[in-house]
Amino acid sequence: MDKNKSIDGLSTRRSKRTVPSSNQPPMKTAPRAKKASVPKPIKPAIRPTVKPAAKKTPPKATPKPVKPPVSKTAPKTSPKTRADITADFLRPVQAFNFDSETGKLSVSEEPMSKPEEEPKKTKPKKIKKPWSKKRRIITWTITVIFIIIGALASWLILWGNDIIAKITSGQGNIFDLIFPGESYVELKADENGRTNILAFGTSGYTMDGEYGNGIHDGAQLTDSLMVLSFNQSTNDLVMLSLPRDLKASPTCTATSKINEIYWCNNMEGNNELAGAEALTTEVGAILGIDFQYFAHLNWGALVHIVNTLGGITVTLDEDISDYYFTGAVFKAGEPYTINGEQALGLARARHGTASGDFSRGASQQKILIGIKDRITEKGLSISDMISLAGTLGDNLRTNFSIDEMKSIANLTKNFDMNRIRQISLLEPERLMTTGNINGISYVLPSAGVGNYGKIQNYIAKMTSNDPRVYETPSILVLNGTGEVGIATNEKTRLENNDYADVDIDNAPEGEYLEHYIIYALNDSKPGTKYLLEQFYGTTAKPATELPEGITRDYDFVIIVGNENKTTEN
Repeated sequence: MDKNKSIDGLSTRRSKRTVPSSNQPPMKTAPRAKKASVPKPIKPAIRPTVKPAAKKTPPKATPKPVKPPVSKTAPKTSPKTRADITADFLRPVQAFNFDSETGKLSVSEEPMSKPEEEPKKTKPKKIKKPWSKKRRIITWTITVIFIIIGALASWLILWGNDIIAKITSGQGNIFDLIFPGESYVELKADENGRTNILAFGTSGYTMDGEYGNGIHDGAQLTDSLMVLSFNQSTNDLVMLSLPRDLKASPTCTATSKINEIYWCNNMEGNNELAGAEALTTEVGAILGIDFQYFAHLNWGALVHIVNTLGGITVTLDEDISDYYFTGAVFKAGEPYTINGEQALGLARARHGTASGDFSRGASQQKILIGIKDRITEKGLSISDMISLAGTLGDNLRTNFSIDEMKSIANLTKNFDMNRIRQISLLEPERLMTTGNINGISYVLPSAGVGNYGKIQNYIAKMTSNDPRVYETPSILVLNGTGEVGIATNEKTRLENNDYADVDIDNAPEGEYLEHYIIYALNDSKPGTKYLLEQFYGTTAKPATELPEGITRDYDFVIIVGNENKTTEN
């Protein structure tokens, strides 16, 4: 019997909602007759739901619609891209909280936070390969080279500092030499503007007097005394040598010669400054010169210096035939290229010469000039410079600062060795002589023992800054105009300009169309030649152009002509 019908079969009875089991398909109801629309496709149920039972109505005569076939597959949708899938994956989802005590699961108030962004891709690290044997050898070799270079540089700095400290008596270091300033310092000078240096030499092979395998007597005696005086503005340089046997003020011995003074004040070899100052004071009193600097050179080092330079060339002014003592044999006027041993022999030679110690002093001056010329003409290599620096460091002492030494080096580039004035105390006037006192041989002033007046006057004249004073030029003025009194007037004008030795005469017959014509008859008076050229505004002509019939017994001939005179055809 149908439970939905009444007992009499006339009416239906409302039944309670039945809940289908989960294994049964959902109940379907008949479509309503009012709506004849095409039924929508049935979506696949995700989960069965309970629906109220629909009221049954009597069937109508309308035909029953045909159900569309239910597709067994899900409706087609547009394919998702990779970006969509990534977005869905990254979209926040609901979060839950779990209580571990009660075992209850509750909804979290906030959804899960977005996952962190994907880290940027980085390049994979390269796996370092182990060093090969060849690579290790190269690396260690380079490292050792750098260590050696660093050690060498440190050694050079220390070595250079030691050399500079020795040479300058502690007044400079290697960095002062490597990093020069933008300008050179001005050297000290006397009241006449001249810088005076006393250069003296000892004969020991070291500054402590060592000679060969031992120490010889007199190793610290000054065998050479040389005065260098120059003007920084004009580059005029004067050289003068003093004999070692010159009678001096009382010393620490009964002899009292000038070559003992340095040793008497520096017997232990550890007080260079005291010995040098005592010597400069004595020489200054004899010559009337105020010294600003000193330079102490060990002549024993001359051998190494000359050999490092490859030899030097010297031309002497007199013959030397010292066969038995030094072996120095030279002819005057001939150039000789000599090595270190020969240079040392020449520097010590005083036998077989015309003037003994005076000749030796002149030879030493020639040697210094030869060294300077060789350094100028020879491009020194690094090894040569190091060798010379080492030699000088052990054999040279001065009171120059490093900046003053650089100024000296700069000035010497401008010195004309052919114009160096080597003056003598024997010519043109013999200002010194030899004598014997108490059985001891001395060099004495010609005016008498202790009388240095004439010597001082002569030195003042020769170290003057005026060429008209120290060159003492002789001038002949000739009248080439035919007018009376022209030569006399010119002589007066020259004398008023400090020319002392001036004579006059008439010029040979001829035409002299220039106002002033100057003839330089020799090269011994370059300073006067320059002054005359400036005074007359013309260039001096050589002696080969001097007209016939004019004497050549003067240094200069000046012809006064008539520049307005015309030549007759």
